[in-house]
Amino acid sequence: MDQRIAPARPLARVMALAIGAGLLGASVVAQPAFAQQKPAPKAAQAQTPAPAPATPAAPAAPQAGAPQLPPLMYSSWVKLCQQGQETENKKVCVVHRDGRMENGMPVIMAELLQVEGANERLRVTVPMSIIVHLAEGTHLVLDGQDMGSSPYVVCTQIGCLSDYEINADTVKKLKAGKQLVVQTYLMNRQVLSIPVSLADFAKAYDGPATDPKVVEEQQRKLQEEMQKKAEEARKKLEAQQPAAAAQPKK
Repeated sequence: MDQRIAPARPLARVMALAIGAGLLGASVVAQPAFAQQKPAPKAAQAQTPAPAPATPAAPAAPQAGAPQLPPLMYSSWVKLCQQGQETENKKVCVVHRDGRMENGMPVIMAELLQVEGANERLRVTVPMSIIVHLAEGTHLVLDGQDMGSSPYVVCTQIGCLSDYEINADTVKKLKAGKQLVVQTYLMNRQVLSIPVSLADFAKAYDGPATDPKVVEEQQRKLQEEMQKKAEEARKKLEAQQPAAAAQPKK
């Protein structure tokens, strides 16, 4: 079994999300930073999603038989900050966490965007391979409390972005919360719920910017863990193949 692990995302691309998030007066939304990839042809770099309703309908509670995600591997909450010409000399910080499957496939990215002089924004990114109904956008649930819905702002070859404007009260709830659930619609209007633990979110939010060396080390360890899981899956499959071949044919 050929398991390909997506490479760790460079820190510069994480910061590019905030710099190009439309919070600095620009209308362009930067490409999500799930993983480093080669630039797509110009015609495929950005796709505007189908028109979304002004107020997307809230997904219903997941029904019996709704698809379930396998356990995800998450990065730690980190805080990355930058200030310079790229940010119009404004301080930009991103409190960031993402989740992937064991084979490295990205599933969710959650970020709180802080731009000097602008309201804070909560952004979630879901890969297009998961999304079916673009017009529905995403829906957030924080520890069982409805946080509303938001349409997808833009889609690229990596994923679709959905933004939520938040206030101090929402930040307080996030810091005290246990789990944020991101919901999106699948086929037959089934709801896929993607959990994002808020453990250590408050620590990252209130603390100083994370040392880039620490972030790189965390990414390296996560990469090694994904490689280990992929190797275990490969060995398990190889062990099953001789057993299946040894069974008598009917």
